[in-house]
Amino acid sequence: MLTVVLRHDQSRHLEEFQRQLDEREWWTGFPPEGVEIVSWVVAVGLGQIVTLRLPSGRLNAVNVELERRAWGTFSTEVYATYDFVPVRERLTRESIARRATDGRERA
Repeated sequence: MLTVVLRHDQSRHLEEFQRQLDEREWWTGFPPEGVEIVSWVVAVGLGQIVTLRLPSGRLNAVNVELERRAWGTFSTEVYATYDFVPVRERLTRESIARRATDGRERA
């Protein structure tokens, strides 16, 4: 997965950058084909945070579309990410099991 932070330029009005996004076909061109949107949220005062799921071979296409469509409207930050929830659940189970075993050994 890939998390993209699209920071707003607060010196510009909404209508101005919406017009620029329209000119660049942002809403129909991003993300590129073969890339799934996992979530797209607005963080007030920050911008938009987009989480994408993609095969590693599509990373270059995401990068090109960000350069083509987002630059000049947003400043971008991109982070490789993964879903930690299943890992957290496993670690929680393992912790509970260890504590249960440690408690029996102390008694």
